Amino acid sequence: MAVILGLVIGIGSMFGGFMAMGGHIEVIWQPFEFLIIFGLAAGIFIVANPLAMAKQTLGAIMDASTGKSPKRKDFLELLGLLFALMRDLKAKPRNEVEAHVDNPEESELFKQFPNILKDKLLLNFICDYVRLILIGNARGFEIEALMDQEINTIRKEKLKPALALGEIADALPAIGIVAAVLGIVKAMGAIDQSPEILGGLIAAALVGTFIGILSSYAFFSPMSSKIKTIREKQMKPFLITKQALLAYINGAMPQIALEHGRKTIASGYRPTIDEVEQEALGGGDKQAA
Repeated sequence: MAVILGLVIGIGSMFGGFMAMGGHIEVIWQPFEFLIIFGLAAGIFIVANPLAMAKQTLGAIMDASTGKSPKRKDFLELLGLLFALMRDLKAKPRNEVEAHVDNPEESELFKQFPNILKDKLLLNFICDYVRLILIGNARGFEIEALMDQEINTIRKEKLKPALALGEIADALPAIGIVAAVLGIVKAMGAIDQSPEILGGLIAAALVGTFIGILSSYAFFSPMSSKIKTIREKQMKPFLITKQALLAYINGAMPQIALEHGRKTIASGYRPTIDEVEQEALGGGDKQAA
């Protein structure tokens, strides 16, 4: 909603101001200039990135447009799952806990946390490190190094669409100039025409520069920044999991280990201790019963 509102305000103000000072809005519609600019941009994107990146970028734009990032209830659900797993690690035989992480889709414990089950990347992250804890030979600093390496890899993958759009944003002003130059070449071919016709051709050429700069700084660059912000927020569950499990490995009780994870959440989204006790810890106790 914020993205749509921002575009409506920005573009509405621009075209409104243009018309208010006597400009003719129909002059801006130059379909072949749009074709040159966005066709070139699409070609550059394909040259610079794997084809799969197009799908990932569309998904990232959708995430950014809808603000798809973890909310308070998602953090509570994650904390509830982590508490249940750490409680079972401490109190139950290894084979019972192993059954949960080996086949989480069929686990009654994991079924209580449907949003975690839907996020396969986070689900695999949690299950992999619980398995390492079950093995019992890995030391805390070794698991921490492994977690850091995996989190860094996941972050790089999640930020690739933002980098790809940022590269296109950097290229668009120059692409707009290319379109404008082609328009001027066309105009020079009609130098013997009337001033009215020649003026229209030159105006059409200048629209290319306008569209290139506008699309770069008003859409692609802000969208790249928005995707980066949203994707960084989507990394938070991995950091929560890391801090909670490391605290448990280092000897903390499940409730204390859970607090290590809770403290990594930004204050605006962080559940209170009471909320964690009522929702997360309460949910885990219910499952145990």
